[in-house]
Amino acid sequence: MKIKLKYIVILITLASFASIIYGFNLEEGDSLAPKFIGGGTIGLFLIAMPLFLYKESKGKNMKDYMLTKENIAKMQEKERKKPENQ
Repeated sequence: MKIKLKYIVILITLASFASIIYGFNLEEGDSLAPKFIGGGTIGLFLIAMPLFLYKESKGKNMKDYMLTKENIAKMQEKERKKPENQ
């Protein structure tokens, strides 16, 4: 049974949000509240976000997204082809 990366990212994201919400719902004097909030934030930004970016960028060419002279020329050519009423 192969678990898809998509479901792992969703699970980590939900667990991180649950941790943050739980940290905010703890009593004001509880010393564990900042740990839950910080752990959820780390889960979101240091684990879930890189995994999501890796999953979404797999198989894509980075040169298509860079501003090179060729890509600028393509964008300018598309601008010229647009009709005037748009």
